[in-house]
Amino acid sequence: MGKLRVGFIGTGRKPVRAGPQGYGMAHQHASAYKSLSEECEIVACADISAENAQAFAEMWNVPASGVFVDVAEMLRTVQLDVVSVAVWPHLHAPLVIQAACAGVRAIHCEKPMADTWGACRLMAQECDRRGVRLTFNHQRRFGRPFRGAKKLLDEGVIGGLVRVEFGVGDLYDYGSHNFDMSSYFVGERPARWVMAQIDYRTENLVFGAHNENAAHATWQYDNGVYGVAATGAASGLVGCHNRIVGTEGEIEVGRRGEGIPVLRYRRFDSGRGWEAVDCGKEGLHGPGYIERALADVLRAVREGGESELCARHALNGTEVIFACWESARRRGRVDLPLTITDNPLQAMVASGQLNPGPRPAPAPARQ
Repeated sequence: MGKLRVGFIGTGRKPVRAGPQGYGMAHQHASAYKSLSEECEIVACADISAENAQAFAEMWNVPASGVFVDVAEMLRTVQLDVVSVAVWPHLHAPLVIQAACAGVRAIHCEKPMADTWGACRLMAQECDRRGVRLTFNHQRRFGRPFRGAKKLLDEGVIGGLVRVEFGVGDLYDYGSHNFDMSSYFVGERPARWVMAQIDYRTENLVFGAHNENAAHATWQYDNGVYGVAATGAASGLVGCHNRIVGTEGEIEVGRRGEGIPVLRYRRFDSGRGWEAVDCGKEGLHGPGYIERALADVLRAVREGGESELCARHALNGTEVIFACWESARRRGRVDLPLTITDNPLQAMVASGQLNPGPRPAPAPARQ
C-alpha cells in the first residue's frame, strides 16, 4: 500500500497565537501528518477563504491543483483516503457526512463532535453505514500524564475505581476532552444517568457555540462508577484537571498550584503523602499528542480495526455533555440513553429561558 492521501476541509487562518481566534487547528493536524510523512501525504485543502487555503497550501506544500474554495469540488476531483475536518462545530456533521458519501476511507474531525446531539448520532451513523472510520481529535488519550494515570489505575495502585472528577472552563468546548478522558478512565462505559445545573449570565461563544459560565454535574456509569464535573467559576471545587478516586487512594492530573507535578498519586494508608510520576517534559497539552493520535488513526486505516479516537468512544462522553444541559433544562435527573436531538443550552437561549448579557470588553492594555 502506498502513502495515504490526505485532504483538509477547513484550513483556518495562518497560525498567529493560541486561542479560539488565533489559529486554525488544521495547521496542527498538518504538522502531525508531516511528522508521519512515510505513511501519508497532504494533497488537497479546501476553505471558503481562498487566502487562507492558499496560505495553508504554501506552508504545507500542497500542490496548486489541490487548493479549493469548494469542498464538493475537492471531494469530486481529488482521490482522498483521509480527510481532516477543522471547522466550527455546527459544520462538523454536514461536512463529515458529505465526505463520507464521497467515498473517503477515514475522517478525522475536530472536537466537540457537533452542535446538537442528533447531529452527533447522525454523523456517526452515516459513517458506520458506509464503512468510513470516523475519529475525533481527543488527543490527550496519548499524553504521558493521562496514560500514566490509567496505568496506575489498571495496576490497582489506588484500589477499585469509585469516582472520576474534573474541573475546567466549560462542559462543551474544553470539557469535551475531559468527558472523553473520564470515559477512557472508566473503560469506555456509557453513562446511566446525569444530573446537572448551570449558570449562563454572560455570553460565552467559543467557535460560534454557546458554553455555560459555570456548572456542577454528577453522573453514574453503567458499572456503578460516579462522575463529577465543575466548570467555570465552580471549577475550583475539584481543583485539578482530572482526579481519579479509588477505594485505597487517588490520582491527580494537572493539580493547580506552583511546583505541583502534572501527575501524582497517594495511597490513603501509605503515610507517604503525594508521590510524583515522571512524565518527562509532557504537560496537559503536549508536546506530541496530536502526532500520536493521528498515528493511531492511520494505523486503523492501514490495518483495520478501531482507533481509540473512534466515534463510538466519542459518543459516550458527548452524550453526557448534552445530558448535562438537558438536566438543567428539565431541572431534574436525565436517564440515558438521551433521546433529544437538539442542543438544550442553545434552545434555552433561543427561547429566552436563558438570557446571557454581552461579554465585557477587555481591559485596555497598560502602557
